[in-house]
Amino acid sequence: MDLAYASIVEKGFAATSIEELVEAAGITKSGFFYHFRDKNDLARQLFERFLDEDEGIMVTLENRARELSDDPLQSFLIFLNVYAQMMDDMEALHPGCMVATVTYQERMFDADVRQMNVDYLRRMRERLARWLSEIVDKYPPRIPVDVEELADHLNVVVEGAIIQSKALRDESLMGKQTRLFRNHIKLLFGA
Repeated sequence: MDLAYASIVEKGFAATSIEELVEAAGITKSGFFYHFRDKNDLARQLFERFLDEDEGIMVTLENRARELSDDPLQSFLIFLNVYAQMMDDMEALHPGCMVATVTYQERMFDADVRQMNVDYLRRMRERLARWLSEIVDKYPPRIPVDVEELADHLNVVVEGAIIQSKALRDESLMGKQTRLFRNHIKLLFGA
């Protein structure tokens, strides 16, 4: 699964063949089909693993930030800072992002995988919007803001930064863009 993940985020789902995966893993094709019904089953299992890991990271970062401050704005700023630091090390952690891969190559994946992607992005929106609602309740924003749109903004920044950092071969871009979003939050809520 690690070989498949690295190959899919590096060169794409369509360009990753079962033959290359079985050769790299040192297994037979029948060994592959013992574990996976087909290539989309592999994608589904990879995506489930990625989403579980990613959601676990988000929960851990949020819990840690909330432990460090009871104030919703301060804890969110701490979260964004730690998240940006994690993004600085993203290349060492992940060779790419499955969310971006599935989104950009959605026609290559079956309906189940595409729906998993949508559901994940909605869960991220809801998690962040709840936190941002706490902030809005305590710190009225300087301009009108929709918390779901602001939550989406962070996802757009992160996913867009991942894509652009690969295109420009600039690993620092992800952390920089996350910090820029953090500054936007500070300005918006008068921190």
